[in-house]
Amino acid sequence: MTKEKMYWQHAAGDSDRNYADVCLKWDVILNGPGYLGAWPDCAEKLRKRGWSSRKVTGLKRFCVDMQDGDIVALRLGTSLVLGVGVIVGKYEWNDEFGDVDGWDLQHIRRVKWLWKYQDSPKKFETYALKQGDTTQELTSEHVIKWIDSLNLDTQNMPELNKLPLSEGGDNVCFEDVSESLFDYGVSSTSIDILTKEIDELIRIAKWYQKYQNPSEFETVAYLAVPLLRALGWTPQKMAIEWNNVDIALFKNLPRKDDNLDVVVEAKKKGNSCLSALSQAETYANGKENCKRLIVTDGLRYGVYLKDVKGFKLYAYFNITRLREDYPIYECAGVSMALKAMSPEWVQ
Repeated sequence: MTKEKMYWQHAAGDSDRNYADVCLKWDVILNGPGYLGAWPDCAEKLRKRGWSSRKVTGLKRFCVDMQDGDIVALRLGTSLVLGVGVIVGKYEWNDEFGDVDGWDLQHIRRVKWLWKYQDSPKKFETYALKQGDTTQELTSEHVIKWIDSLNLDTQNMPELNKLPLSEGGDNVCFEDVSESLFDYGVSSTSIDILTKEIDELIRIAKWYQKYQNPSEFETVAYLAVPLLRALGWTPQKMAIEWNNVDIALFKNLPRKDDNLDVVVEAKKKGNSCLSALSQAETYANGKENCKRLIVTDGLRYGVYLKDVKGFKLYAYFNITRLREDYPIYECAGVSMALKAMSPEWVQ
């Protein structure tokens, strides 16, 4: 007897952190937390760490209940669908998705996307899609009828895209990063200062994780500014809240538009930092000599460089999870990020 296909809805983040394009590019849907390893061994560990039974049950639904051949709608909020595809194969755990704009989403299912949004998602009435758990059965007759109307060819699907694979390997220690910076021409003294500062920032971050998240102002004062100072930016060339820019970095003095070198846009720790790009671009608009943007939540840094098409993500790093490349974003990692954040950077 042939199994009747199931229809599922799966969330691609939220209004603050939308990672739908990562799912669509790599033919996956993602779930977390994944830092405690693969299912089912992680289940009891999650309970011991205080995760709710509902979360564990939802993860089981994703890892076990979803079956090869089922249909899944990739949603954002309760009214938007950004992709429709077919589950392919069994559950996997993949550490390349251990930092998706700050979320550890190593639990993955492969999906062959047969419909993807182009300029705008498919919009339904509010609450056509359910709030709550990341993975849920899709019960909206209106949405299911629309999916069926697409006449998706589930028998002759193209091959799945190959999963991203880091060329730099697993996490690296800062000693390895310091060697790369030294080869680039950074002085031993500056590297020693930077090493000490990152160790201190990690301690501060762990304290915040235990007790409270800092405000955006604390993110700037206690996390972002100390790192930029350690990279060599002087107070004279760093302006806080300059013309609404969280941190403005200047190539030369005086502090004016023509000398603006870098716009730094900060978010509260724990919020999406990559979503701050559009705001940073707004501040850089019309400043012809501003070729770099940095977005951060104090722990994670995205560095964007300007080319003829606009600003593009060049490098990304997380000071608590140092890696030399980020294949899910097709960009460089910590060493190139720190170089590109320094005052000496020449594009």
